[in-house]
Amino acid sequence: MSNSVPSSVRGKLTPDAPLAPLVWFKSGGTADWLFEPRDVADLQDFLAGLAPEVPVMALGLGSNLIVRDGGVPGVVIRLGKAFAKVAKVDEVTLDCGGGASGILVSSTARDNGIAGLEFLRSIPGTVGGFVRMNGGAYGREVKDVLVDCDVVIRSGEIVTLPLSELGYTYRHSNLTDGSIVVAARFRGYPGNPEAIQAEMDRISAAREASQPLRSKTGGSTFKNPDGGKAWELVDKAGCRGLQIGGAQVSEKHTNFLINTGTATSAEIEGLGEEVRRRVKASSGVDLEWEIKRIGRP
Repeated sequence: MSNSVPSSVRGKLTPDAPLAPLVWFKSGGTADWLFEPRDVADLQDFLAGLAPEVPVMALGLGSNLIVRDGGVPGVVIRLGKAFAKVAKVDEVTLDCGGGASGILVSSTARDNGIAGLEFLRSIPGTVGGFVRMNGGAYGREVKDVLVDCDVVIRSGEIVTLPLSELGYTYRHSNLTDGSIVVAARFRGYPGNPEAIQAEMDRISAAREASQPLRSKTGGSTFKNPDGGKAWELVDKAGCRGLQIGGAQVSEKHTNFLINTGTATSAEIEGLGEEVRRRVKASSGVDLEWEIKRIGRP
């Protein structure tokens, strides 16, 4: 494979890179290659020179992800500090790098008196990740605040896509795996920094009270079905606290799986499938995974 990966990069290219330390679940195998580009041009050059058959995927904070134990073929791209900047464009709009966290975006919005982006405080990920999956929480989602985004496509070209071209539905966009979101513009409305901070505090407290944030988890496991709540269906199926090996359904919030310390990715994914089976048997509902599962079993 090495001959299909460009060697002339300015960023950091690591073969057989362990991914477990980079994901919230702290489990899973290695990436054939991990590339941390120096800047957008470095990413473009790398993708342009990469053999077209090599698969590519972006990794943000690794919150919404199960990396299977056999590792990930091809190249995993991680956007570092160079992609984590957030700047004010006008009175109500922020330009955000694909590697910026939801916490940084919402805090910068507060400092600039921009309201309406508080919910990003509670999305455990980076701009690239939540733009790709139309992330949301507390009644708002990315499609409510996104103006447009810059995407480096698999060929290495960069394109700017307006909201209307992303095909957003619930936790979904039509961006392919090989496209890397390198920046996005979010628009809020004028607000008072104290009131914005109060709303962020309210969201933080609600999240802390209801979710197992101190555990190795992957965030919301299943999408809420039409007109229902995934956690209620999981609870009703008797899965609260259910365990397979080191993987457990959280006692605190049944739409969260946790790694109690020794779980393999196979145990975590297997537990998710067992929960799906039990919910189907008890409620007739096919729960859909919200967490992305990648790589070789």
